Amino acid sequence: MTTIHLDVLRESDAARCAELEKLLFPGDDPWSERAFREELRAGHHYVAARSVSGERIGTARDGDLLVGYAGIAFVAAPPHAEAEIHTIGVDPAHQRRGIGRALLRDLLEVADAAAATVFLEVRTDNDAARALYEAEGFVVVGLRKRYYRPSGADAHTMRREPRP
Repeated sequence: MTTIHLDVLRESDAARCAELEKLLFPGDDPWSERAFREELRAGHHYVAARSVSGERIGTARDGDLLVGYAGIAFVAAPPHAEAEIHTIGVDPAHQRRGIGRALLRDLLEVADAAAATVFLEVRTDNDAARALYEAEGFVVVGLRKRYYRPSGADAHTMRREPRP
């Protein structure tokens, strides 16, 4: 049985994050290793989901394997704090196990602690992600035509009000 735990995303995770981005977002300009390092150096809150079963996957020990990541940044301070979810990704081999929800809830706890309204963009055709966000209190507040590059896919802007 594989157990997942959350901890801080580290700069040493950037290469694995970029690898997962290529799997998850092949037609939409996936983030590079450098982009992840820059976000971490900027001090934004990023969290990692790590597998801890000890099973072997390829040459890596599963317990050492990053299987998901997520990040949020504050764009406005109190008294009207706002935050943006920059990214959430889960290895396709580990999806449908609640990892994305756990990552999202970690980000929302950080935002709620600052009483921040949270925004994000999601592809209009990503039904699974939209359902997750709606279940966690997000509502669609806008449409961004051709938001994702180079695919030209549209995105919904979603918002969630802070919770006490």
